[in-house]
Amino acid sequence: MANMDLSEEKKLVKEAQKAPDAFVKLYDEYYPRIFGYVLRRSANLEAAQDITSETFLKALGKLWQFQWRNVSFSSWLYKIATNEVNQYFRKAEYKKSVSLEELQEQGFELLSPHDPENELIEAQEKLKQHQDFLEIQGKIVRLPAKYQEVITLRFFEKKQIKEIAEILGKREGTIKSLLHRAVEKLREID
Repeated sequence: MANMDLSEEKKLVKEAQKAPDAFVKLYDEYYPRIFGYVLRRSANLEAAQDITSETFLKALGKLWQFQWRNVSFSSWLYKIATNEVNQYFRKAEYKKSVSLEELQEQGFELLSPHDPENELIEAQEKLKQHQDFLEIQGKIVRLPAKYQEVITLRFFEKKQIKEIAEILGKREGTIKSLLHRAVEKLREID
């Protein structure tokens, strides 16, 4: 999916701020990316769906407050999603990560406003692209949240340092330092 250009994004956000039903276009545009990010952070399909839903509910609820201050709408969504993932881990509501294949074998069905089969196929394809995803994710979740955030945004979401800084509200130099330390700490984990 091609990224929406900034002027188009601004236009849609302004529309949605006046008429909340216009938010559907933003939701359709960003849901797959936010869902993919949350899935990679949590490695739990059900939690990813819940967290993604909560992210968009919060975004809709606070859309009237959103202003263009060096942060794009998509970065703002990633920031909300990051906070929701961190809250999920803090609450310790998560259990051992389960692969999508295991969920399918157990007869788990996706409930989503999007096409469930396509969502499952897309999620599986993304996980397969990273053959060692579950092993790596198991190591990533052992890192402090600040390292989990930068690793996931940089290597799985393919965000540039500048955008990660916007999402996390930190300086670019800090992000570079966090990335370096995160990679070093990952190497130390057995």
